Amino acid sequence: MNPAPNLVLVGPMGAGKTSIGRRLAAKLGLSFVDADHRLEEVTGAAVPLIFEHEGEDGFRMREAQLIAELMQGSAQLIATGGGAVLSPDNRQLLCARGFVVYLMVGIEQQLERLARDRTRPLLADGNKRAKLEALAQARAPLYEEIADLAFDSDGLVVATAVQRLATQLETRWQRAEAA
Repeated sequence: MNPAPNLVLVGPMGAGKTSIGRRLAAKLGLSFVDADHRLEEVTGAAVPLIFEHEGEDGFRMREAQLIAELMQGSAQLIATGGGAVLSPDNRQLLCARGFVVYLMVGIEQQLERLARDRTRPLLADGNKRAKLEALAQARAPLYEEIADLAFDSDGLVVATAVQRLATQLETRWQRAEAA
């Protein structure tokens, strides 16, 4: 049993962090926070607009500030953006005050889930498959590094994923204040 005050979902875009996270939070009695959506609320600007005006570096700086604030709370299920793990400081904070679940998904499933999505700045130009493969190669080791639990969401409908993940969490995560 790994006690932590928050449950954190990490993984690539299209893994189900928001859709699974929202329903899992309700099932577990946690507040749900989608980090990208919260960032949009705080800044008053959509993520693509932040990328356009401040670049990825500007976005990552804002994301890091938000994660530092969010991780001070408790009883939350936090769905991070796919690139949140790029910062060593973010990884440290997520591990220190969160039970981290890596939602895994295959490239084919990502392509299917993201087929109509036009809001992802990193997928705006070029070959989506090649971009997703490159992101997976760079980020998967970081997700694995901080994960307390790896959960394969590939091919699962949300309800099934939520039920299976909740069952696994029963024996692995205890909601508690960090030491």
